[in-house]
Amino acid sequence: MSKKMIEVSDVTMRFRMNTDRIMSLKEFVTTALRGKLHYEEFTALNHVSFEVRKGETLGLIGRNGAGKSTLLKVISGILKPTEGSVICHGNVVPMLELGSGFDMDLTGRENIFLNGAILGYSEEFLKEKYDEIAEFSELGKFLEIPIRNYSSGMLARLAFSIATVVNPEILIVDEILAVGDAAFQEKSRRRMMEMMSGGTTVLFVSHSLEQIRQMCSRVVWLDHGTVKMIGPTNEVCDAYMV
Repeated sequence: MSKKMIEVSDVTMRFRMNTDRIMSLKEFVTTALRGKLHYEEFTALNHVSFEVRKGETLGLIGRNGAGKSTLLKVISGILKPTEGSVICHGNVVPMLELGSGFDMDLTGRENIFLNGAILGYSEEFLKEKYDEIAEFSELGKFLEIPIRNYSSGMLARLAFSIATVVNPEILIVDEILAVGDAAFQEKSRRRMMEMMSGGTTVLFVSHSLEQIRQMCSRVVWLDHGTVKMIGPTNEVCDAYMV
């Protein structure tokens, strides 16, 4: 039996949302001081449990608002769950909101080193891998200009190229393959397949059931923050489509 890489145990995530129609900071402070703020509690995840084994590609499906992105952020360590726990055995590379660690005033080249450092890569390693990242991104001379001039597709290509330069033990992917043109999407898919066959454990979210069927061995279906079904890919995808 292969080793467990991700263990999600009874995870609940609640958010407090302010329901007052407060238009200014001053109004917020005075209302808060009078103890008159009204909150509504919103449960984004409700007692979610599952595990992912080494080398497995687990798909995550569900309608918008089902809690998929919140779950990915909890597993990545960006959010701390209200209840329950997540244990990851290995280094995690989250590809969520690609390029969220970028500095818009820096060039593509500078952002490779900045974003790489955020992902935990050393400067020596990034220098060694720079040509590989640059070549994969296909950005050519655009790497020398500030990225505020990039299109969203160019940003995503750069972020994907940096994030996948190593073989992380755990890769968390949110709709990544919808970036760039068709040729780049196919190249990204091949790169992902390579990483998976290399033993990387992948948690993969996509709205495309076709991609999920193609790439995942098992699927978790989230519905309003709870696990509706978990099992073999085709079985869960077929039930989801009914």
